Amino acid sequence: VRIEYVRRPEMETAAEKLVWLSESNIETIDFEKINADKNYNWINLSENNWDLLLPLIDKETKSGKSGSAIFKMFTRGVATQRDEWVYDIDEKNLSKKVNYFIDVYEKTRKDKIHSESNKIKWDRELTKYKERNIAKEFESHKISKSLYKPYYTEYLYFDKHLIGMVYQWDNITKTGKPNIYLAINSGSNQFIPLVSNLIIQQGALLVGGGSTQCIPMFLHEGEQTLNNLTDWGLQQFTTHYKDNTITKENIFHYVYAVLHHPAYRKKYELNLKREFPRIPLNDNFWQWAKWGRQLMDIHINYEKAALYNLQRKDTLTDAAAKAKLKAFKPEGRIEIDSHTELTGIPAIAWNYKLGNRSAIEWILDQYKEKKPGDPTIAEKFNSYKFADYKEQVIDLIQRVCTVSVQTMEIVNSMPSSPS
Repeated sequence: VRIEYVRRPEMETAAEKLVWLSESNIETIDFEKINADKNYNWINLSENNWDLLLPLIDKETKSGKSGSAIFKMFTRGVATQRDEWVYDIDEKNLSKKVNYFIDVYEKTRKDKIHSESNKIKWDRELTKYKERNIAKEFESHKISKSLYKPYYTEYLYFDKHLIGMVYQWDNITKTGKPNIYLAINSGSNQFIPLVSNLIIQQGALLVGGGSTQCIPMFLHEGEQTLNNLTDWGLQQFTTHYKDNTITKENIFHYVYAVLHHPAYRKKYELNLKREFPRIPLNDNFWQWAKWGRQLMDIHINYEKAALYNLQRKDTLTDAAAKAKLKAFKPEGRIEIDSHTELTGIPAIAWNYKLGNRSAIEWILDQYKEKKPGDPTIAEKFNSYKFADYKEQVIDLIQRVCTVSVQTMEIVNSMPSSPS
């Protein structure tokens, strides 16, 4: 199947186009001939060597039908279906919410016409658990930190009965067995890679649709801990570079660096919007692996980064402080609230973007006071006040400013053209 296409001037009206068409000899029109690509895309076709690169992940390899991808297993981020109930910035408030939720669930399980059953958020899965008479009780050990948005964490109550879809997280998170997860936003208008050692929320990297896909470094099978990178993937690298000292962990680092390479992301921009990433075999493997290792260390340990030397100005007044959390990028300034501002943020720090926001702007957005959408949460558990976290936010901004500068220094040292 082929489409023959001709473009008329941008501002021409539909009526004018019809006049042109009626007066033209179709045999003399210089049509552009368009063929669909292998994925049946007819517009915005990419012209590059995408199909020659190594698949990062694919469904065939995940299902065991094929081994021709760098990583075997991947999973979506946790989709709770009730974030306001099972997530919270305050661990104590989360405990209160979940205790209340379980109490209502249990009373409804025992009495179908319980008067407060509509006070919690039900979905198809939770209803099934109730009908199967599955009893629940609060268990404090199920609370852990989770990456909710870039450089912003909340506490999560991780219980498969209270979470809509845990996907594969039960299998890749084991108490006492640390893991690292490479997260990408698949099918989005803006490609984002980010690494974390925490459970990742499904919407963590979503900008313009798509899904957050998470690739663990390790898999836990019984008492065994296995590397998630396939033997096929390892062989591609050791064979190409003629270097048997390359390890699977080195390749994890290499991949993370490549996914941050501006020239790679520009060249394959259209492909990354439609498909899982593919990875080129760049010159100088060990330099890329070093960059990736440095980026991973910076991004995972962002809360331990050095405090960037920002200038703080406090205005003394008797009036209560009003939260603002507003960035003025050209001025290198942030209004924290009506009493406090930070200045001296270098221009390069704003350039570390995850989608349409810089890392710093993600923090500003997440710490704003927002009215909960759930009426019960709004009535009983809306305890968040920015003033309680003001100093924590200032500290975090200074650290993520350092992270942003260090990230851009590494990214800017990468080759200006793709391999």
